[in-house]
Amino acid sequence: MPDLDQELEFGLFPSPEAARIADLLSLVAQAEVEGLDLVSLQDHPYQERYGDTWTLLSVLGARTSTIKLAPNVASLPLRPPVVLAKAAATLDLITGGRVELGLGAGAFWDAIAAAGGVRRTPGEAVGALAEAVELMKAFWAGGTLHFEGEHYRAVGLHAGPRPAHDIPVWLGSYKPRMLRLTGRLADGWVPSMGYADPPALAELAAVVDEAALAAGRSPQSIKRIYNIFGRFGTGAGFLQGTPDNWAEQLAELTLDVGMSTYILGSDDPDTVRRFAAEVAPRTRELVEVERGRRARGEVPDTPTPAPEAARESVTLVSPTPDDGVRLAAEMPWDESTRPTHDAPAAADDVPLPEHAQHLVDIHNGLRGELAQVRDVLDQVRRGHLPVGAARSVINTMTMRQNNWTLGAYCESYCRAVTGHHTLEDRSIFPHLRHTEPGLAPVLDRLEEEHHVIHDVLEQFDRALVRLVTEDGTGRAGEDVLQGVQDAVDLLTDTLLSHLAYEERELIGPLARHGLN
Repeated sequence: MPDLDQELEFGLFPSPEAARIADLLSLVAQAEVEGLDLVSLQDHPYQERYGDTWTLLSVLGARTSTIKLAPNVASLPLRPPVVLAKAAATLDLITGGRVELGLGAGAFWDAIAAAGGVRRTPGEAVGALAEAVELMKAFWAGGTLHFEGEHYRAVGLHAGPRPAHDIPVWLGSYKPRMLRLTGRLADGWVPSMGYADPPALAELAAVVDEAALAAGRSPQSIKRIYNIFGRFGTGAGFLQGTPDNWAEQLAELTLDVGMSTYILGSDDPDTVRRFAAEVAPRTRELVEVERGRRARGEVPDTPTPAPEAARESVTLVSPTPDDGVRLAAEMPWDESTRPTHDAPAAADDVPLPEHAQHLVDIHNGLRGELAQVRDVLDQVRRGHLPVGAARSVINTMTMRQNNWTLGAYCESYCRAVTGHHTLEDRSIFPHLRHTEPGLAPVLDRLEEEHHVIHDVLEQFDRALVRLVTEDGTGRAGEDVLQGVQDAVDLLTDTLLSHLAYEERELIGPLARHGLN
């Protein structure tokens, strides 16, 4: 079945290695502040190198505030359904409804048996999984259970607690019986690359869809989750190229096969950052555009308009205005001394409007991220106790996580700003100096402001270090928080002023001459 019009989600699938738990906690904090939707952990209780999945998910739930959590997938032969249902419901209550539950019928039977689990035939494993799903959903509904199956019993059990929301159940399945069970009972289907590579997905999904329809269910009600693995580079294979290549390939899977949730297996912070900051938004954009075209009944391959028609259809790019609001006591530069290029900001003949729009798009991303930084800081301040030691505040689980989340986010954000400015200084600005010499005074000023913003970012970083590490009590603790607020206010003033000035002066030249 093609696109099911499901909401796109992007997640992380890190390694639960016991020797690298600190790295795992840091990576998940980064994933949350970068905007990923969920984190999931594999469950292999017999693997000596891995920590316990539910213990780790519980810690992650306490240290995060928005990202969803899921085992991917829980090893049912070693997780009694009633105990697993109670654990999931409890974590769902703790996290305010952020739990989803992936279940597997079992694999690696020698290891399962060595850990005390029941060794099952393929048919028995599927039957036990079907019973477990039914039993767990009955448990979450509450009341007294009277469940007697071939593999599980719960007779006279007073079920509870109820979870904060209806916990979705994913099933990892590849073979016909499991795929049919998924279509009949599950809320999500979760295959993995390596077991089901992209060319195989459509045929497997068709079995799920047919079973759903036979059970009187809509295929759209079953979320399509795909565990993916890849690397950024210049390769031509699936998820081996640039972030744009990744986005195009994932958008194609969504539009042609119906997959909608992509969970990246990676322990590399930079790969996670690029997946969240570049691949996810670009994939969403591609899917949204194509869904819009299909809804309007447009032919996918719309002929390129004639040059004159194309010119008439161009929408000139407008600079983002500076609203003039300033939060800090003073600015590090005099805005009245900024030079202005005497060429028009936008020309009637705009051969390269996409290059000007690219600048605005980058700036809008930076503006949006800055708004998130301010929002996270506001949450930290509103959660701060009015009295008492700063150490007591930081040692409160939510407060400590807010602090570290803010630090992790700003580390990533500052890197993004610096990278953008470095690109401009080394590539775009020299190109514009050569193609439009009269722009030189403006470019000189923009470069000067880049250095100032770099210093402001460093001040912000120092304030964050104090927030997390300094042992202040009472008024001293308030002063530390105020220092961070002052630093982010100055960053807001300088960055928004600079971006508005840059767009005002460069949109015209970029439209005329391109990026390089």
